[in-house]
Order: sequence, then C-alpha cells, then structure tokens
Amino acid sequence: MADGAGELKRMIDEAARVVVFTGAGVSTESGVPDFRSPGGVWSRMQPIYFQDFVKDEAMRREAWTRVFNRSAGWTGAKPNSGHFAIAKLVAEGKVTAVITQNVDNLHQDSGVPDDKVIELHGNASYAACLGCATRYELEAFEKPFMEDGVIPICRSCGGLVKTATISFGQPMPAEPMQRAEEATRAADLFIVIGSSLVVQPAAGFPVRAKRAGASLAILNREPTPLDPIADLVIHDEIGRILAAVRPSNDPP
Repeated sequence: MADGAGELKRMIDEAARVVVFTGAGVSTESGVPDFRSPGGVWSRMQPIYFQDFVKDEAMRREAWTRVFNRSAGWTGAKPNSGHFAIAKLVAEGKVTAVITQNVDNLHQDSGVPDDKVIELHGNASYAACLGCATRYELEAFEKPFMEDGVIPICRSCGGLVKTATISFGQPMPAEPMQRAEEATRAADLFIVIGSSLVVQPAAGFPVRAKRAGASLAILNREPTPLDPIADLVIHDEIGRILAAVRPSNDPP
C-alpha cells in the first residue's frame, strides 16, 4: 500500500464520525486549475470583487463572459479517483460530511449526496439571484448572452443574477458555515485533503476539530501551516493515496 495510506486507512477504519475537508488539490488531478499557484486561475485573470459586480455593468458583463468562455476552468471536468474514494467512504457511512472550498461540483458528480456536501465557497455549476435566491441553470442564460449580449437578471424579482460562487468581498454564507461548524465539532477524525490551509475562515475548521478532540490527518502535495499539529501528514499524490485507502470500481 502506498506510503502513508496504510495509516490513513487504519485511522478511518477505527473512527466513527469522519469529516473530510477538501481544497483545490483534490480536483487538480481532474484538470481543474487551482487559484494561487503559477498557472492557476488568479495568475491568468484578476478576480472580480463582489462590490464591483453589483455596481458596475461592465464587470457583470466580464464575469458572465468568463462563465460562458469557461476561462476559469471550474466546470466541465470529471471526478477522479480521489473523488470516488471519498464518495465510497460517504456511502459506507464512515464520512458524515464533506466540507469543501471547491466550486466545481465534482463531489456531487462522483456520487456524494447533496446533503453531505457543505460548500463554503459556493458552486460554479449554476446561478442564483442575489435578491430572492432563485436558482437558475447556466444554460438558461448562455444563448441570450452569447448571441445578444443580454446580462442575466432574475425572472422572478428582476434582481441581479450571478454564479452561485462566493466572490471576493462577498459575505460567507451563514448556513454552510454553521453546518460546517457542527460537523467539525462532532468529528472524531478530521481529514484535510488538497488544501493549502491558508484561506480564512475555512482554514480554521481543522484547528477547531483538533481542539474538540478529533484526530487530524492532512493529505496534501505541499506542506501546510497546520502540519505540526496533525496526527498524520502525507505529502503525496492525492488520487493515488485515496485509491489505495478505498479502491473504487468507478472510472477515475
């Protein structure tokens, strides 16, 4: 078994309430770019701040151009062996919640039920009204925007519509944060997978899990600031380790 995978498997097998916390690293093996590394999303384009999206029509147009050009690379990818291994752990009843910083919907695509995924930074695969929260599929707006330049507005209340991601400057969603807090405090094993653990407030959850008595495992290709407090640290390819922990028959 791959280095470290045996110990991670033992910890999971002995735990009763496992919480998985994922960052961009779990999806890079699916071709989804991360945010801050060379070649990542923010090295290729400047983020559009929430306040600018709301106030400036030109910024809204630019945001929707990026959505339909797929320039950020957040949509259209397929789950990899790491996603499928996590989905298998959820199906077994081992993992009670998947807290994710990702917006790519790949946990759901791999078979994790919606009610088990807690999205701290939203979801790029659909849109929502900023006023009344009505959900819209992106396909509803693509043709009018690409052919006629029509910027999406809500058909229910006339409010501004944006992808259901949490932009810079936008308040963190209260309900997912509360659910994540509750899941974290109830965990007896908290596993960080593919996160640099530098983005707050999300990076605080592993610390709170540890303080509440959970064991902490970190699987990431690079060191993180929380490695010194973890019970297990694995610096390796995520899909390879997770596939060794929970092999899956699903396509990688």
